[in-house]
Amino acid sequence: MTQTLRDQRTSDDMPHGFAAHTVEAVKIYGEGEAAVRALDGVTLEFSTGEFTAIMGPSGSGKSTLLHCLAGLDSLTSGRTFIGDVDLTTLKDKQLTLLRRNKIGFIFQAFNLIPTLNATENITLPQAIAGTKPDSTWYEQVIETLGLGDRLRHRPSELSGGQQQRVAAARALVAKPEIVFADEPSGNLDSKSGSELLGFMRMAVTDLNQTIVMVTHNPLDAAYADRVIFLADGRAVDEMHSPTSDQVLDHLKMMEG
Repeated sequence: MTQTLRDQRTSDDMPHGFAAHTVEAVKIYGEGEAAVRALDGVTLEFSTGEFTAIMGPSGSGKSTLLHCLAGLDSLTSGRTFIGDVDLTTLKDKQLTLLRRNKIGFIFQAFNLIPTLNATENITLPQAIAGTKPDSTWYEQVIETLGLGDRLRHRPSELSGGQQQRVAAARALVAKPEIVFADEPSGNLDSKSGSELLGFMRMAVTDLNQTIVMVTHNPLDAAYADRVIFLADGRAVDEMHSPTSDQVLDHLKMMEG
């Protein structure tokens, strides 16, 4: 596998420049002969300010890796870190606080509250936490996403692309250390999907956000700085500055 590049933008609260990393991560579902080894000793590093796509055949462990990285699922063995915090040492309440304070999520299902307008949905996690978003940052995110004239609208009054942009804004306004995205364009048409991926790319380039995205789409992966390829629960290769054609060719080779 190509040597992982260490980002030069290291900060005191992000040792080694890693927003997240795993060490010999193993996840086994079931027991005995029915056991499935979804992750098989995965060691990976995700640099601060980098957009990483995770790809691989069905059943390769993509979503399992994302969920374990985000603390939504626990490892069977090994370690997972957000910054310098070892998730495997945290209790449930500590994990909940870490996810709320340090992590943003963008999933296929927008998970918006239908009775709340866009502004209320965007700020809901912080309202629950009893905090308010930084006004300058909030306005920058809203402007970047083009949501300024949709903030009073409820989800039913928004298109699918607009709802996903609201979900993306919700993930970003709290200034998370890292955003995890699971097939974020999966429920969108090609135009809306391109708009969302373009924003995610801009969030990394212009706002120094860190994003880790699971996708099966080579066009989506081409927005990333790096693509990690999984097979049978293992990280088998990676590609930097990918193009959609390069990614597609690599996937065909893996499946061949």
